[in-house]
Amino acid sequence: MFYETAQNAHGLKHDPFKAIVAPRPIGWIGTKAANGGRNLSPYSFFNAISDRPKLVMFSSSGHKDSVTNIEETGVFTCSLASRHLAEQMNLSSATVPREIDEFELAKLTPVTGRLVDAPYVGEAYAVLECRATQILRPADIEGRETDNWVVFGQVVGIHISPEILRDGMIDMAVARPLGRMGYMDYADGGADVFAMTRPKVG
Repeated sequence: MFYETAQNAHGLKHDPFKAIVAPRPIGWIGTKAANGGRNLSPYSFFNAISDRPKLVMFSSSGHKDSVTNIEETGVFTCSLASRHLAEQMNLSSATVPREIDEFELAKLTPVTGRLVDAPYVGEAYAVLECRATQILRPADIEGRETDNWVVFGQVVGIHISPEILRDGMIDMAVARPLGRMGYMDYADGGADVFAMTRPKVG
């Protein structure tokens, strides 16, 4: 089948786009408002984009509390969403008033970063502490701003639990990071782990 996205005439029960671009890692973004209020939200439009320097990004559909808080403070955290925290991650995705603390809602332990004044999930196996470098609104092919905000951040500190380390490396079978598969589906990144060596040609 083929369809033009302008008409979105795929004829399927649900739009397949996000199921094709999958699995998508989940950025579990922790922020603090200027008034001290905490926020925790998962974003499946998230990824690492560079390791020199270490840069990550997430995209928010709509100007949500996470973006507002980062605009106010310039910092955020990203906690690893692992299989053992799947239900709590899902709870933190609920649309609630700004004054509601998702850490309390999901019964998670908020811990303040060592280098940034933003909370992270104490139960997470790994955490990135980040300073925002850019916030922008991407444009469509007509040059019009979309209703999306993309936040870029440089990782200034990393927490790793000894529980997931094996022989000096993170064991994905233990960490079991979650990925969004589209629709209501998630994948357990530790379910079928295999290694391949990059080939040398010539």
